[in-house]
Amino acid sequence: MVRFRTLIFVALSLYIASALVNYFYLTKVTDFASSLYIAFAVVIASPLVAIKYFENRKIKQIEQNFPVFLQDFVETIRGGMTVPQAFKAISNNEYGSLTPLVKKMSAQLDWGIPVEIVLRNFAKATSSKIISRVVSTVMESHKFGGKLTDTFEALSKTAIEVERLRAERRLFLNSQIVTGYIIYFVFLAVIIGLEKYLVPSLGQVPQTTLTAVGNTVNQANIAQEYKELFRNLIVMQGLFAGLTVGKMAEGALVSGVKHSIFMTVVGITVFLILG
Repeated sequence: MVRFRTLIFVALSLYIASALVNYFYLTKVTDFASSLYIAFAVVIASPLVAIKYFENRKIKQIEQNFPVFLQDFVETIRGGMTVPQAFKAISNNEYGSLTPLVKKMSAQLDWGIPVEIVLRNFAKATSSKIISRVVSTVMESHKFGGKLTDTFEALSKTAIEVERLRAERRLFLNSQIVTGYIIYFVFLAVIIGLEKYLVPSLGQVPQTTLTAVGNTVNQANIAQEYKELFRNLIVMQGLFAGLTVGKMAEGALVSGVKHSIFMTVVGITVFLILG
């Protein structure tokens, strides 16, 4: 967490420096200076977003396999094995991203490390709030003399129910995801309509009308300026609409990165072809 905060600070510093260079120098030598602000933000933020995206995906994979792991553990304990023996037996099973952590717990128990410390380290390594709550419940139950098998069995049922509710939530929100995409493509159609029909008509406006606010506007550059503005709007709308869709679908903004990339790429491609 500390390392990621450091990366955020470095990224912000780089963006501020690049924005200042763009404002004081590049605006004088290029016509695409306004687009560079967005480009700098995307390029600098991409590594941070990628880190959080893959980290979040790994956590979700661990949480999906966690109920299966709990069920296997309970069944093994019921077979008469001790906790260390149970962990060693199920460490040979395949639980995806959870497998290395199960093997690590088994090794730590073999070394004689107390089960409370092993579980605490496991919860910390997963970075999952759900698993941390489960482990905390197990430790409290074990601390006050509760039967470990019964506790794990109850938590296994709870974890399965949570995963089922998540699946139902994703199914329910599919319509909202489709609505998000429809809104974006309607926005894209409006922008293309403005580009094809409104902007050409501005070239026919008298020069005196264009300079009424005190700034001389070159009619030859109107189309290019609006084209750049519309392109920036499409990029920004695609980025934020995708993040919103990800938040609705999976409960995390970073999960919407794939939607943002898809919307932005499709939007820019369609705009360049039809605009």
